[in-house]
Amino acid sequence: MVRNPLTEDERHRGLVLGRMLQQARGARSAAAVAFEAGISLDTLRKIERGAIATPAFFTVAALARVLGLDLTALGEALAEETPPATSRVA
Repeated sequence: MVRNPLTEDERHRGLVLGRMLQQARGARSAAAVAFEAGISLDTLRKIERGAIATPAFFTVAALARVLGLDLTALGEALAEETPPATSRVA
């Protein structure tokens, strides 16, 4: 399966999401959070640094549950941090 390249907005949103999750994790170890969320430590690290810019919804939901984050509030905060898409002239 061929994936389309990510847009700048998608990459930026992935970085912002990663920072938000890392801040919410605080002093908790990444290994403990990943274990509780049912994901690999490698996956959590990639999400936190933005290498996985578009993680699966259920992965984000599991992390939000473990970190005590409200998904709606997380989505709203993410939308506020994401720059509007640039218009393209054809």
